[in-house]
Amino acid sequence: MTTLPTLAEIERAAALVHREFPATPQHRWALASQRLGTDCWLKHENHTPVGAFKIRGGLNYFAALAAAGPLPAEVISATRGNHGQSIGWAARAHGVPCTIVVPHGNSVEKNAAMRALGVTLIEHGHDFQESREFAIGLAAERGAHMVPSFHPALVQGVATYWWEFLRAVPQLDVAYVPIGQGSGACAAVAAKRALGHAVRIVGVVSAHATTYADSLAAGRVVEAPVTTRLADGMACRVADAQALSILAEGLDHVVQVTDAEVAHAMHALFVDTHNVAEGAGAAGFAAALQERAALRGLAVGAVLSGGNVDAPVFAEVLSTKEQ
Repeated sequence: MTTLPTLAEIERAAALVHREFPATPQHRWALASQRLGTDCWLKHENHTPVGAFKIRGGLNYFAALAAAGPLPAEVISATRGNHGQSIGWAARAHGVPCTIVVPHGNSVEKNAAMRALGVTLIEHGHDFQESREFAIGLAAERGAHMVPSFHPALVQGVATYWWEFLRAVPQLDVAYVPIGQGSGACAAVAAKRALGHAVRIVGVVSAHATTYADSLAAGRVVEAPVTTRLADGMACRVADAQALSILAEGLDHVVQVTDAEVAHAMHALFVDTHNVAEGAGAAGFAAALQERAALRGLAVGAVLSGGNVDAPVFAEVLSTKEQ
């Protein structure tokens, strides 16, 4: 099993992250609490400089690279968008050229945001897995450093937002976290353990991208097709084995949410908080709404993990009448 970061390691990463931007807010939103039927706290990772939690991992990953020796001449990675912005931001800060591979049909606005950070963008493949496999080959061909989507240094950086959240709201009973390639959910487990917190961590996957749910049920990596049209941050076809081993021990349970439930949650979050959530960013709240009958009397946390949704997509979500 991959070793999770200690409290001291998470605190060191937090000091690094907070040199770039302050701790993101968490609020108990009255309307969201009313909708859920109990106290609802939202952690606003949509308020980072790239609009998503991933930047924390990128900053810590590059700090680890710099501490280990000379920086690589080039870094390459694959993404659906937020990981690419994270790596692009950190690479620019360290003066390292960065190439990111995305699948065809990727978010137009996430692509533009990556290019604005100086990233060289390559479109290849029909899903994240095909982009990832191409990026691995390209890195080998060029002698570049391939930045993975899951790595202990990424988890350590991402754990800083859960460290912030659990310290700010120590009364949390249960917290919902979306699962993409696993860094966010594993970071939640890491912070819970490091702080000795009793919160139950619930993983959330798209019902149209079930590799983590299927793999956890089977006790091994199980590939599953990706058909989600809205939750691109959770659109993974093959679970990461390292992440799987952590989540198998650290999650209370897993909830699957449909695109319709995610769209409803995106709409509800905007109505209740006037914050923009992308599909994966609303998944935790969608899962809490699905389970709200079992949450009465509990303090519930969800992370708004990102707000990077293309304007036409969000406009369509908002134009649909709430159910």
